[in-house]
Amino acid sequence: MAAAPYHRPETLEAALALLQDGAAPPIILAGGTDLYPAQAAAEAWMCPAPARRVLDISALSGLDGIEDRGEHHRIGARVTWAALRDATHLPAAFDGLRAAARQVGGAQVQNRATVLGNLCNASPAADGVPPLLALGAEVELASAARGTRRLPLAAFILGNRRTALAPDELALAVLVPRHGPGARGGFLKLGARSHLVISIAMVAGVIEVAAGRVAAARLAAGACSAVAQRLLAAEAAIVGRAADPPALAAAILPRHLGPLSPIDDVRATAAYRREAALVLLRRLVAGLAAPDRARVAA
Repeated sequence: MAAAPYHRPETLEAALALLQDGAAPPIILAGGTDLYPAQAAAEAWMCPAPARRVLDISALSGLDGIEDRGEHHRIGARVTWAALRDATHLPAAFDGLRAAARQVGGAQVQNRATVLGNLCNASPAADGVPPLLALGAEVELASAARGTRRLPLAAFILGNRRTALAPDELALAVLVPRHGPGARGGFLKLGARSHLVISIAMVAGVIEVAAGRVAAARLAAGACSAVAQRLLAAEAAIVGRAADPPALAAAILPRHLGPLSPIDDVRATAAYRREAALVLLRRLVAGLAAPDRARVAA
């Protein structure tokens, strides 16, 4: 079998032109931590997919930084989990996302895998999705024909391995809006072991406390549905309440997990996943409300 064409453009314009040339859409290569295992697994099972051309974005400038743009932070498409993990200048609202960064595979994966690649892969168990949902993130997309557009993360990920990325588009960045100075983020994950594991259930949240009460809350759960879900009823149950950890935990009820649709698989039963998500969510909310809480990712 002939090798697929490999492209490494040095400008965004050249990269977008390759996506618009009428040929089959290429595989976008950033960190490669999803691409190479998938290819190896296919070959091991003697069912390799037809060769597809590759678009390597490693030479594109402007995609490898975490920038404070005033109204939002911009996480470029080449930012790795290690870079995010070690970014000490980010506000406390990012603590959940940085905690997730420490649990994405091992150190080798964190050094190569990108934050945006985790979203584009659209796995139901993608560690980056719940904390970015809780942060209200958007995805910045670009095409030669239509220019740039932004999509809320919830509208970008459509299902298991499915996104709203058009064939002629390139995902450029994750945009995280600015939160109030009292906003705190957190992330909790349950797996069969503490590291190098696919989640059984995970939760993330951003809570803002003002004058001793929960002024705002955004909560999300992952690995319990085809797509990670915001838990709007759980958010409504704690907003306005006194920031008392036990009372806030008790305010989270099983019915608040209504949007979740967990499945039975080799890692856990659906019933176990739902119960685990409830326990994790209560722990998360209590931890974020604790007045003496140390920063999760400090």
